[in-house]
Amino acid sequence: MRLHRAPLFLSTLAAVTLFAASSAHADDKILHIPLKDVIDMPEAKGKLDGTVTFYLAGQTTPKVLSKSNDDVSNKRTNAVGKDEIFACKWAALSALIALQDKAKTLDANGVMNIVSYFKKETYSDPVNFECRKGALMAAVTLKGNYVKLEQ
Repeated sequence: MRLHRAPLFLSTLAAVTLFAASSAHADDKILHIPLKDVIDMPEAKGKLDGTVTFYLAGQTTPKVLSKSNDDVSNKRTNAVGKDEIFACKWAALSALIALQDKAKTLDANGVMNIVSYFKKETYSDPVNFECRKGALMAAVTLKGNYVKLEQ
């Protein structure tokens, strides 16, 4: 009776995948980037339509008419071969789009008290959000409240 072995390619692929997964955390870099830089990106035009405004924790907001519970948006992007700042801004833009879309379904016109919330660790700054950039991925997790603001 002859036993079949996995082709060398599959064994090599499994080894590379395990190495990449184990080394991703070892290479994590924490970056702090102004949220305004994401909102002002050319790529944000048309995706962030201005019907929902974003306020980091510590920023002054217009009068709050109603407020919801916390919500979290966790987005990642492939960072291989990309500038780390651009990869982080791209992931943050995806998180803001998700928050904007959910706000619209709740008839909210703002998201306030936004903090970075990576693996349930809070980073709060009135200017910057936090991005975790590994060897393969950039990740941004934003947590905030949907609000109806006075206009």
